[in-house]
Amino acid sequence: MPKKPAPHHPTGRSLTLHIGHEELVVRRRYEAASVVNDALIAAWFLVGSVMFLSPDWTRTGTWFFILGSIELMIRPVIRLSRQLHLTRIRGGVQGTTVSDQDY
Repeated sequence: MPKKPAPHHPTGRSLTLHIGHEELVVRRRYEAASVVNDALIAAWFLVGSVMFLSPDWTRTGTWFFILGSIELMIRPVIRLSRQLHLTRIRGGVQGTTVSDQDY
């Protein structure tokens, strides 16, 4: 008997990660990717800011700021990918979204 689609994902596909005896099921991939991306942005800028407190770490801190800026550029790519995926799932119907949340 075929499995029923997952209720939270339009196509029923989900990402399952096995960690030891535990299982993590990610149904809202774009939201999860956005959250991870935002956490990385915060980490790069926080660590870079702390490094700027010491003249010896300024150069490395600058690289952390560059990494944070790259992560900021990834955010719109995640949003665009989500929008294109939703359009493809709905058969090309544009102007409708599952959620108004900005991932």
